[in-house]
Amino acid sequence: MMNDLIADALTRIRNAAMRKLEVTTLLHSNTVVGILTVLEAKGYIDSFKVVDGTNNKKTIQVTLKYDEKEVSAINEIKRVSKSGRRIYKASSELKNFKNGYGTIIVSTNKGIIANDEAFASNVGGEVLCTVW
Repeated sequence: MMNDLIADALTRIRNAAMRKLEVTTLLHSNTVVGILTVLEAKGYIDSFKVVDGTNNKKTIQVTLKYDEKEVSAINEIKRVSKSGRRIYKASSELKNFKNGYGTIIVSTNKGIIANDEAFASNVGGEVLCTVW
């Protein structure tokens, strides 16, 4: 049984990008769907869709994004807050990441959002992962 679905999803995306795969399959959870929504809005992935599998097990198919030289749009994707150590940040600490080139994905009381939206809404929360 998978304990940390977020870490598993990020690892599958990272591995698929290193192998230059078009599509990768992730295990379904609402948190993973929230993270993928932010990644799609920021342009790190092309698209994703939830697929009903066997025995009522849902999966998510993610279409990765590459440029014309087949370089992935994701340079680095890291899990920050883990089950053993939760990391929380205030809105003032979420202003920018990697001089504005990266994105911090935060779980707030307004849902899973990117750092620039959290800063504009003046909400903090648990830092799920960073992407650039």
